[in-house]
Amino acid sequence: MRSFMCWIVLLSSSIPVLAEDISTSITPAMVITANQLMDSAQRTNEAYAIVDSLTTEVGPRLAGTEAEARARQWAVEKMTSLGLKNIRVEIFEVPLWLRGEESAKIVSPFPQPLTITALGGSASTGPQGVEAEVAVFESLAALEQSSQGAVQGKIVFIDEVMVRSRDGSGYGAAVLKRRQTAYTAQRLGAVAALIRSVGTSSHRFAHAGQMKRVGSAVEAGVPAAALTAADADQLVRSLAYAKPVVVKLVITPRLLPPAASGNVVGEIVGRERPHEIVLVGAHLDSWDLGTGAVDDGAGVGIVLGAAKLLIDTLPQFPRRTVRVVLFGSEEVGVVGARAYAQQHEATLANHVLAAESDFGSGDIWRFDSRVVEEKLPLMAAIAAVLKPLDIAPGNNTARGGPDLRFLREAGVPIASLLQDGQDYFDFHHTADDTLDKITPSALNQNVAAYAALIYLAAETTADFR
Repeated sequence: MRSFMCWIVLLSSSIPVLAEDISTSITPAMVITANQLMDSAQRTNEAYAIVDSLTTEVGPRLAGTEAEARARQWAVEKMTSLGLKNIRVEIFEVPLWLRGEESAKIVSPFPQPLTITALGGSASTGPQGVEAEVAVFESLAALEQSSQGAVQGKIVFIDEVMVRSRDGSGYGAAVLKRRQTAYTAQRLGAVAALIRSVGTSSHRFAHAGQMKRVGSAVEAGVPAAALTAADADQLVRSLAYAKPVVVKLVITPRLLPPAASGNVVGEIVGRERPHEIVLVGAHLDSWDLGTGAVDDGAGVGIVLGAAKLLIDTLPQFPRRTVRVVLFGSEEVGVVGARAYAQQHEATLANHVLAAESDFGSGDIWRFDSRVVEEKLPLMAAIAAVLKPLDIAPGNNTARGGPDLRFLREAGVPIASLLQDGQDYFDFHHTADDTLDKITPSALNQNVAAYAALIYLAAETTADFR
């Protein structure tokens, strides 16, 4: 990483040209302040301390549970101690799905246990479980093209491997089997469904995750579970040695009446344009197997750490309000994101830019945006400021994190700081998602980038729309 100070002169000299193109933009003084923020971020482990606190004092935070409620209280207290203002919890309800007993085993011809976890929203097999022959398919598409007779009365098994990638692009294709297999299997007459975990690890940790949610009909579909990659391989080998292979699956999740969830909001109030909002977010909930450190405790630490850096470092707050939103119930269907968009519908036009951290704790390597074409020089000016962090300019097709979906669809401009996700899906939604997977220095680089971005977006008078 190059020295920040050697970039100040170079960046400052380039800004007037960019400013002429967009009338008002990023001034040399703002560049200097942004560099000071980035430099300061490297000398503190504030974000790591926040993740440490969340994962230790609360732990796993399944949507709608008492643990998620404790996480909201933790967030209120943490925001207060960090110096944010206008702190509040915006409550909504979410269907409450709780994991129960879960086990699986090959009954014949090679009796042995299998490591599994129930998929979020799955129906229950009942305590007696289901026992049936396994029908294997290489993909969800192959299952969808099969006949009812091929799976009637059987346990469907989708053996599709996820591709590892820096940007996580392999997830979009792989996750379809998690969302849809239980419903397709039910339509074709199967009694249960297994999938190879949506993940990239070879370790024996099953990856949880939400199935498709259709309204409140969470229990639709056959009982469904994910196998670890190692157990999926073992099942495939068993099928190669002999057929039929009979498996017994026991999962006993429960669907309870809707429970309270909520988004936790805190602000750095703008000094001149407090009604204009730069939103930065992460999600507070997690799956229940690990402690939610990588997904998304890291994001919580990054955005709160960036806000703390602004509060402690700036001689005066930015012109616009910086709003930190810790979204609830992201994992079960971005419920908090939808609630935020609905509850703030009347003021979404005042949201000038939004960004979210929800891809672990790896170094940020690219800066993408989603703005109208005439605003690209403004994004280029911000990208130039981020360059000393080894962040390259990207494209203008950013989608943002999952919780920005409804804001993006409503026309809110988006900024995406893309993290290196080579190993993100090794831990994603598993019992192995714990604090020891996070490196403080990587979090510091993230804090530096977010602090610079939200400061520049909140301090400039330029419009991103």
